[in-house]
Amino acid sequence: MILQAEGVRKLYGEFCALDGVSLAIAPGEFVSIIGPNGAGKSTLINVLTGVLRPSAGTVRFKERDIRGIGPVALARLGMARSFQLVPIFPDLTVLETLQAAVVSRLGRGTRLFASLRGDREVQEGALEVAELFGLGGKQHALAKELPQGDKKLLDVASAFALRPEIILLDEPTSGVSTADKTVIMEILVSASRRIGIRAILQVEHDMDIVFGYSDRIIALHQGRVLADAPPAEIRADARVVDMVIGRRHLPRAGSPPPPSSPPAGERAG
Repeated sequence: MILQAEGVRKLYGEFCALDGVSLAIAPGEFVSIIGPNGAGKSTLINVLTGVLRPSAGTVRFKERDIRGIGPVALARLGMARSFQLVPIFPDLTVLETLQAAVVSRLGRGTRLFASLRGDREVQEGALEVAELFGLGGKQHALAKELPQGDKKLLDVASAFALRPEIILLDEPTSGVSTADKTVIMEILVSASRRIGIRAILQVEHDMDIVFGYSDRIIALHQGRVLADAPPAEIRADARVVDMVIGRRHLPRAGSPPPPSSPPAGERAG
């Protein structure tokens, strides 16, 4: 397994946000975490990415204890994260935003952008990711002027520019149109294959995306794992459907996956 959590608890005073959560992500998997508001999804992602230290339990990445290590140190080990609220630098261009990620990956964070313009490795790395995410033609546009769909792509692209082994995506399609959601996921899956990302873990509310792309779905409810199974088993679990998904949000049985969705086991590397 590339990422494991065992018996994770997270307390905020007397409130228990996570209560004995265990999960394991294997190389080649695309896993989605679902659950209603307050289920503990964001807390779990923060624990898995070292932002929060669990109150109890263990978190291991490539067999290394990463509890509370922090996202910067974790990125150096090979794990990256995108954010639900797209915290990109609004006054930087698309290319400069991607350069910042490449600079971090190469360990050149103390250098100024002015000196990096002549750095061929940084330039080529940023341009490659821009092209992979369909942003090559917008490389000189300011991040704050991009449409919401492109802002989401830039956020994910910045995480991909770190060239992680595993990437954690927090609502990668939130706030964009239905058509843009499919575009974002198709680009994301294609880029992950090209870059060689070994596994993807995402938090996502859109059930069409969840069931269309996931090899496995982890359903959280009140800080606990209610179910951890392939999409077909989740669909057939009446308790999960009633408590987590809601029948009106469940994709129609037999619905085809989104266009060009790769077969299970081939999505993340």
